[in-house]
Amino acid sequence: MGFFVRFGKETLNKINMKLRFTIIFILISFNTFGQNTSKKTAPIIKEAKRLYDVEMASWYGTDIFIEKYPNKENIGGYFSYVDKNVPTCIFFNRDESPKIIGTITFDSTYNVQTASVNLEERNLNTIEGELYMLRKKAIELAQKDTIFKSYKNTALNFIPLINGKDKKVYILTGPQKSGVVIFGNDYLITFDKKNNIKSRKQLHRNIIPIYYGAEEEKDEQTMHTHSPETGDFITATDICTLMLYAKYTKWKQHTVISKKYMNIWNCSSNELFVMTVEAMKKINEHQAKQKEQNR
Repeated sequence: MGFFVRFGKETLNKINMKLRFTIIFILISFNTFGQNTSKKTAPIIKEAKRLYDVEMASWYGTDIFIEKYPNKENIGGYFSYVDKNVPTCIFFNRDESPKIIGTITFDSTYNVQTASVNLEERNLNTIEGELYMLRKKAIELAQKDTIFKSYKNTALNFIPLINGKDKKVYILTGPQKSGVVIFGNDYLITFDKKNNIKSRKQLHRNIIPIYYGAEEEKDEQTMHTHSPETGDFITATDICTLMLYAKYTKWKQHTVISKKYMNIWNCSSNELFVMTVEAMKKINEHQAKQKEQNR
């Protein structure tokens, strides 16, 4: 990320040497800091987009399947995955050794009109069998481990992911009423190569509902904070949630503030800008001084 600043001759004459050095220092710091943080945030954004791809397939796949499948009592569950760049949502039945009862595939646009729908019963393939097992073990753990919490008018959403040797299940909290976006109350369970649970972690310490709708339409910028346990940077689950809901909320920007950093997510361009809280304070102080001088 680079910065380009042009000062006119008259403006330069009004700015003292000390202030010029302060502005230049801040801009250079932003440039260097942006390069350093991008190495840390790039994997977060990449993971968020993996989550987003499977969640989009689940959102639209569920709508399509429920509309077309008549025997609702036979549905045991669903999950989605991306194989060879093809987002796929599958539904399985309630058998002890389940069978696939619905397969919905999408292209990159997730256009429901061009989605392929197959309601023929079949066996799970290798990747589906492994994802099913990860999801099943995650649900069993969540049912007995007190770290996992449930809240009224919400539901836990289990999202299995396999990326090479990396096996995990994210758990997001989804609203069961419209007009609210939920951040927090999210978890990450990791597995070893034999699909045994290695670890489980609460990503946010609490649940953070942010409302949108007629009364909140003016709220184009929203925010939430991170405790030290959650970390310095916006999480993959935060970004995934923003990518899913931004088109409904009309938000333009969402900021995540940690002890050291401000993470600013552009909801229109799906880009992240990170700066230190200290730098933000310096900018605010500079703007306040300029305002005083201009009075």
